[in-house]
Order: sequence, then C-alpha cells, then structure tokens
Amino acid sequence: MSDFDDHGPTSLPEPPPPPPEPEPPKPVEVFADYVDGMTAGVERVSIWSKPDAILLRFASGDELTWALDDLRALPDQADARGIVVKPGHDSLERLIVRDPGIAIHIRENAKRLGQRPPVTNIPRIAGWASGAVASVALIIFVLVPIMANQLATYLPPEGERALGDATFGQIRTALSSDASPVSLCEKPEGMAAITAIEKRLNAEVDLPYPVEIAVLDHELVNAFALPGGRIIVFRGLIDDAQNAEEVTAVIAHEIGHVANRDPTRDALRSAGSIGVLGLLFGDFAGGTVMLFLANQLVNAKYSQAAETGADAYAHDLLQRADIDPKWIGTFFERMVEEYGDAEGVMAHLSSHPQSRARIEAAATASGGRTYRNEVLTDAQWAALREVCGPRPASDDGNDKSPDDDAEEEGWEEPDTRRQDAPTGLSGDN
Repeated sequence: MSDFDDHGPTSLPEPPPPPPEPEPPKPVEVFADYVDGMTAGVERVSIWSKPDAILLRFASGDELTWALDDLRALPDQADARGIVVKPGHDSLERLIVRDPGIAIHIRENAKRLGQRPPVTNIPRIAGWASGAVASVALIIFVLVPIMANQLATYLPPEGERALGDATFGQIRTALSSDASPVSLCEKPEGMAAITAIEKRLNAEVDLPYPVEIAVLDHELVNAFALPGGRIIVFRGLIDDAQNAEEVTAVIAHEIGHVANRDPTRDALRSAGSIGVLGLLFGDFAGGTVMLFLANQLVNAKYSQAAETGADAYAHDLLQRADIDPKWIGTFFERMVEEYGDAEGVMAHLSSHPQSRARIEAAATASGGRTYRNEVLTDAQWAALREVCGPRPASDDGNDKSPDDDAEEEGWEEPDTRRQDAPTGLSGDN
C-alpha cells in the first residue's frame, strides 16, 4: 500500500490575511487671524487644510469653508512667507496666515489668487474720467487765466520786478549752449545808444517802474519783455535791423506789452497751469517751473488782442516821440518775407499771428505826416551795432550787396532814416 493511501492528502497552509487599509492623513491644524471686515476686531481661528478648501473653525464652534478656487490674495504684502487672502473679489473678510506651510499650500493649490476683479460700469467710469479731464481743462484754460488777469492788475511793482529778475537768470542759462549763461552786451558806447533810445521814447510816464533794456549776445532775431519793466533785445535783432528806428519801434512794441502787463499775466498763467499739473502728477519741482517760465517768456505768443494792444501803444508812443510808426511795419515786412506769415517761426517777432494786418496797421498809423525820426546819430547807430563787440568785416550792418553797385549808377539810394524812406509795404497783399 502506498504512502498516499496510508496518510491521506497533504493539507496546504492558509494564505495570510490582507493588510488593513491605511487611514487617510488627518488634516493639519494651524492658527491664523480672521477679520470680518465689518468690525475692528481680530479673531483667532484654527485652519484645517483640505485638498480643495480651507476650513476656518472659530472658538465658538462655528465653521467657515473657503474653497481654494475662490481665494484672492491681497497685493503688496510685506511678509513674503505668509499670505493674506479673502474669499472672492468683493468680500471684506480677510484671513491673515503667518504659517509658511499653509501659505505654500494655498499658493500652490489656489490657482486664481492673482486674478483681478472684472471691470464693471465702464460707461460710468468713462463719464467720471471725462468729467475729471473737463474739470482740469476748465481750471487751466478758464479759471487760471481769469485769476492771472486779476492778479496781474493787483500785483505791486516790487512783485513784478522780483518775478522778472527771477526768470532773467534762467533765461540766460536756458539759451546757452554750455553751462555758462549767455553774455550780456555792455560796451559803454552801445549802451549809451540804448539809453538815448529810452530817453527819446520817454515811456516811463506810462509805467509804475523804469524801463530797463538789456542786450544778450545771441544770434536769435528776437526781443521780449519780462515782468517789471525789463526788456531783452538780442544781438541778432540789432544785426537784422536796417536802422535805429526799426530797433526803436520794436522796443516800443515790447514796452506796450509791459504797460499792459502782458508778461506778468502770461507768467502767472503759466505758473498757475504748472501748479495745477504739479498737484495732479507731482512732477514739477521749483527749478522746472522756473525753466518752463523762462522758455514761455522767451517764446511768448500773446493773444491777438494783446498784440493789437501793444501795437496800438507803440504807434502812440512813437508818434509822441516824433518817430514814424511805419518802422514797425518795415521790420515785420522783412520778417514775413524771410520766414513767412505763419505761426511757429523761430523768430519771436515774426511768429505773431496776422503779421500782414499788423504791417498795414503800422502804415495806417503813420498817417502820411512828416516825422523827425533820426533817433540816433550815425556814430550812435554804429556803436549800437557793436554793443556786443566788434562786428566781422563781412557783416558791416545791412550794407549794400555787390549787385547794388551796378544798380546805383545814376541813382542815389535814399537815406533809410528820412521820413520818405521806402516802407517795403507797397504792393503788399
């Protein structure tokens, strides 16, 4: 008999039982500060981190669940390790988390933390923006000019002089090509000629302060007035003038601006506008204001009414001094021929609007009467033309060109300082 028959079948061992299922990890509890946005109190809460949310548990036993997708981070947070979040764009609630682990968990799983709120009420926002722009425009273009006009009337002469003196140095620096200011022309003989022009015009009877004329050694064909009676004439204008009467006429025009306080009004208007813009943007320091004022005064473009008023004053002043007002027209005529009758011309005097009309007004003011003219002697005129130093040999005033010699045969060129000198206005239309 076999062993199988003797002992029966062999039994197999039982398989081991399966291991128990692992328990899910318990949520981690940390603490944070909660602000409800309605009261000033801060409440300590425990936070339970979940895969898709955070659970806030209060000491009272109340609970709040904030979905991670709803969380929004507050910008500009100083503590880079922590985080401040709120449950949605419009919520006033805040949760201040200082635990770095929870902060990392929120940053990694809350995918919309940096999402900006949607822009709503666009028409209303556009309306408010348009209103703000209109308000600024109203202040700059309406209220500031009105206030400047009033203040220019009541500003004492000492205040005007101080305003003019403050900008004069800035003007000399602004016009310079290097760090040094533009030189003043002060040759005694030339300045004596300037004094002779001042005495001939005798404009101080109309002004609350004496006129002070300075000549700058600059090639710009320009003259302008500063508040307080200071008038600046550029060497380029003297070089371009045909005679002393033209220089005198231009100075009379600038005195008209001084008498009407146009420079003071323009400076106050510019300063007021800059002040308003500075309040809005905070970009304008005091030095920038002064430089801007200097540029505005050099390149001043007064209103047509101001230009007409200055011309009318100059016509009257020249007539009282027995100088033909037409000399304003002859100077402007050459400016128009050289630069054109349009705005934006580099020469300040030729940039005034409607130069043709002003030329005709000067011819009309002349009235066809005889004037003494002859503001300066030949020697004084020569000295004025060299007020900044000796002139180059090829630049002896506005002398004849080589072609003039052929034209002079049998014809005598008229004296440009006599009343019957050509005005340059014939056929001007």
